[in-house]
Amino acid sequence: MISLVEPERVRVLSTAPVRTGDYVLYWMQSSHRTEQNPALVYAIERADHANLPLVVYFGLWQTYPEANLRHFQFMLEGLVEVTHSLESLGIRFVLRIEPPDEGVLSLAKNAALVIADRGYLRQQQVWYHDVAGRCTCSLVQVEGNVVVPVEVASQKEEYSAATFRRKVTYHVDRFLHHVETDRPERSSLTLDIPTLAGETPGAQLSQLQIDRSVPASGTCKGGTTEANRRFLQFLDKRLGGYGDNRNDPGGEGSSDMSPYLHFGQVSPVTLATLAQEHGGGGTPAFLEQLIVRRELAVNFVRYNDHYDSYSSLPAWAQKTLGLHRDDHREYLYQQSELEQAKTHDPYWNAAQQEMVKTGNMQGYMRMYWGKKVLEWSRTPEEAYSTALYLNNKYEIDGRDPNGYAGVAWCFGKHDRPWGERPVFGMVRYMNAQGLRRKFDMDRYLERVRQVH
Repeated sequence: MISLVEPERVRVLSTAPVRTGDYVLYWMQSSHRTEQNPALVYAIERADHANLPLVVYFGLWQTYPEANLRHFQFMLEGLVEVTHSLESLGIRFVLRIEPPDEGVLSLAKNAALVIADRGYLRQQQVWYHDVAGRCTCSLVQVEGNVVVPVEVASQKEEYSAATFRRKVTYHVDRFLHHVETDRPERSSLTLDIPTLAGETPGAQLSQLQIDRSVPASGTCKGGTTEANRRFLQFLDKRLGGYGDNRNDPGGEGSSDMSPYLHFGQVSPVTLATLAQEHGGGGTPAFLEQLIVRRELAVNFVRYNDHYDSYSSLPAWAQKTLGLHRDDHREYLYQQSELEQAKTHDPYWNAAQQEMVKTGNMQGYMRMYWGKKVLEWSRTPEEAYSTALYLNNKYEIDGRDPNGYAGVAWCFGKHDRPWGERPVFGMVRYMNAQGLRRKFDMDRYLERVRQVH
């Protein structure tokens, strides 16, 4: 069968004897969209080839690690849009409150084939391994949330952006390929499979027993339509100056795409292609962040089993921080004080408040924020744990390769040794004077104050 999807995106996780089945099943877990979704396109192709309808399944797991109301709200806003889009294509969307691996295995009993998309975190790998070992039909995985498939870009954990950039950019043009989502030849809408799809996000949320301690973001709505709207505004108003403005805390230079990329509500191929077509002086800087930096983070979690712990840091960083663990710290704060933004530093407090209020922190301030958590904690290990806890709890894109790599960078990952100093050793240092020297920080403070 000839496919529109690049073969490097496809890998077989398990094989079983060929059987007819009632449908082909697409297990949607990481790519919450119908546009530019290679896994969905491949599943439609296989369903048409077998003359079977296609069913799409999503398992809504209430106890997903570190997920709370903020994350579920944003995700469900996107999945409601997926429901309508799939129905318009004649595809039944089965949304259930259950562990995804158990739900897939149940539906696979009547399937001829299961297609899965791809995530990279530990819990997702556990699911894939479980389903591959127990599924009674073949399981095929299609990678669609990176531009360059992770093993094509590199076969090992990369030391830095410099080592990774040469490898990944060699392949970019080959994978910036648009795939159209066509209507399947056979509809599955008449199949009698119970589903919560079609209910409003509020109705779905009311049935979940989840952590509700963090409210939904009042400034960021989920879904592909919202992602597209925001990105078109970025292209028209901010892409041209992106290289110069993206770091300014008081400005509006960001693309705001990170939450949408995290939940797979928009494809990086779509964003890269649109940015290239639009052009402008800021395009290279944007593609550097979207492809090189973001996919370096995916490389990190793919090849480092300890990506969510202090032990993921390079040996030099652990050594230098260890040598300075007993250094005097001018300020020390408990995790609860940091969470409540009760420090002496107005810029750090504003960054923490921005994250708590909106679910997003300005990118440059996210680096400064992490550096100060290291400086104000009793040990580097405690600092690492605190930074991950706060980031994952409040950021919409918290439990993401970018989030794990971003925290690790504050402690030396993907960086080089710098001049030695107290507490930090040879890990890169940042301070408030540097912020004031580079940016109008009063403008940042005012911007955060205006957020409700």
